[in-house]
Amino acid sequence: MSAAMAVTSPLVQLRDIHKSFGQNHVLRGVSLGLNKGTILAVMGGSGSGKTVLLRISAGLLRPDSGEVRLFGARTDRMREESMLPLRRRTGFVFQGAALFDSLSVFENVAYPLREHTRMSLGEITDRVHHFLSLVGLPDTDDLLPAELSGGMRKRVGIARALVVEPEVVFFDEPTAGLDPTNARLVAQLIAQLRTGVCDTAIVVTHDVEFAELVADQMAILLHGRFADMGTPAEIHRSADPDVRRFLTGELREI
Repeated sequence: MSAAMAVTSPLVQLRDIHKSFGQNHVLRGVSLGLNKGTILAVMGGSGSGKTVLLRISAGLLRPDSGEVRLFGARTDRMREESMLPLRRRTGFVFQGAALFDSLSVFENVAYPLREHTRMSLGEITDRVHHFLSLVGLPDTDDLLPAELSGGMRKRVGIARALVVEPEVVFFDEPTAGLDPTNARLVAQLIAQLRTGVCDTAIVVTHDVEFAELVADQMAILLHGRFADMGTPAEIHRSADPDVRRFLTGELREI
């Protein structure tokens, strides 16, 4: 492959993805391509399949059919051990932060560095402190997750995802359960990432206002398919009646 082709190839690519759980057909032929430098917000109501799509994109869940590529490598048929080098190039922020309850803030953020790098203790300490400061949580090393607010736990989860300096970050409902003030803080943090740490991400959310703050591309997932995709301005001009109902809040449950 030529250098020019490598530059323009999507970092994440899905082609005709189908996924069912029993009789529940969650995804029905979904395709997308995420280019470097793009933050894509995948939006949809509860039960629309957003999280399933995100996990398939990150290689955490296999589709029933279709093709998934991460950094050009096909992952839907890849063995787990072969996935590890690709996963080290990504970060994943879980909806509930998924922190280790028995580990301190410092140890939670340091965990991927200890597992996937050969950094010295001093290097790990410097890196962890840098990213905790980046998310606005300096001097929280010794706190346990139970001692943190919901917004603080979200930010620790973001720091842990970013500490490996990933090429792509996957965010699962990063503002879910947060009050408006903390939701704005998380939105500002994600919007700032593209200026330094990581400029490429897929964010799944039901929050239209949040998506408009962080994303330069939006995709509306309804009834297992993308109803529309484009810039925020293009989405707001959509002629699809279901898209318009979703944007106005009339269609948030699928």
